[in-house]
Amino acid sequence: MANETVFKRYAGNPIVTAKLVPGANSIFNSAVVPFGKGEYAGVFRVDTQAGVSEIHVGWSKDGIHWTIEPKKVTMTGWLPDSGTSGFGYDPRVTQFGPDYYVTWCYYPAAGPCIGLAKTRDFRKFTQICPVMLPYNRNAVLFPRKIGGKFATLHRPSDNGHTPFGDIYYAESSDLIHWGNHRAVMTPAGYWQGTKIGAGPAPIEIADGWLLIYHGVRHTCSGFVYCAFGAILDRAKPWKVKYRTRPYLLAPTEPYETCGDVPNVLFPNAAIVDKKKDEIALYYGGADTVVGLAHAKLSDLIRFIKKNSM
Repeated sequence: MANETVFKRYAGNPIVTAKLVPGANSIFNSAVVPFGKGEYAGVFRVDTQAGVSEIHVGWSKDGIHWTIEPKKVTMTGWLPDSGTSGFGYDPRVTQFGPDYYVTWCYYPAAGPCIGLAKTRDFRKFTQICPVMLPYNRNAVLFPRKIGGKFATLHRPSDNGHTPFGDIYYAESSDLIHWGNHRAVMTPAGYWQGTKIGAGPAPIEIADGWLLIYHGVRHTCSGFVYCAFGAILDRAKPWKVKYRTRPYLLAPTEPYETCGDVPNVLFPNAAIVDKKKDEIALYYGGADTVVGLAHAKLSDLIRFIKKNSM
């Protein structure tokens, strides 16, 4: 099975553009989840025409056509509104029981770090605490506890546009104090040899945890971001059972190759219907728009196993 047949892009891509929010320059690298009866909610990265990255809530009845709130998210709790008043970006959402946890990167004075907040209605958000201190650029929570503790995958960074990056595992008893960091994956191969980072929340399957992540290749004209897949051990997710060498999706369409940052396909969210054997992948295109692609879950798992490093 060739990789181009695993995921098929939605014919109406891109599904989200800057036209949905007044004053937006671009909307991309955003996360969505099923919410309510057959509907969807999400948190969207909105870069404004003033050059500020904000997080906005969005709503959809079908996961394709979206209404996005014109005003950015505000939060209560730990340091109210920190990380959402400016330069809050690349959110992920994980449903954990009745709560939805949002992780995102933001820039305090010390440098990029990871924020964590929870909500039940996508209208009121409560910040808990930074998951990781600077420097860190992306993190996502697992949808259940591992060994009795909350768990996350994260990617240490630096203060610039990181030319390196490994995926690490960490755990917590209270969502505040994080530790027991373990290396999961390091950059390897041609298309993911510069840096890697977790994408959507890990998906529990019979073989363990299905992880879709981004891998980056550095070229003479800049970075190229592609989507890859891995299967992690169920009880010890820092152990990689399978990991694709070829990409699942690469930036080939105009809305992925041309934009504010060319040649970027950045996976942020995945919605799985195991009864229908379907997975919908939401991704950012060229740091400008949101795209959507679909695959058979069984095909994706089979491809990862067959094409593992």
